[in-house]
Amino acid sequence: MDQHDIELIEKMLPSDPELKSLWEDHMLYSKQVEKLEGKSFRTPTEEQTLKQLKKQKLEGKTQLMALLDKHRAAQ
Repeated sequence: MDQHDIELIEKMLPSDPELKSLWEDHMLYSKQVEKLEGKSFRTPTEEQTLKQLKKQKLEGKTQLMALLDKHRAAQ
């Protein structure tokens, strides 16, 4: 996701609750992934959690990009 996409998302947040929810989830997953990746040692449970978080983050990003594409097409 480039800076232009982020600026567009931030511009549209107040008027699109679905986009806002997806963006907030994306940011939450990013922070959680960053925290787990920052650990020098992860337990097997943490590794599994990290994989799941990355999967959820990717699914959310895919939905975000689809919404952005829809908004761009409408403009």
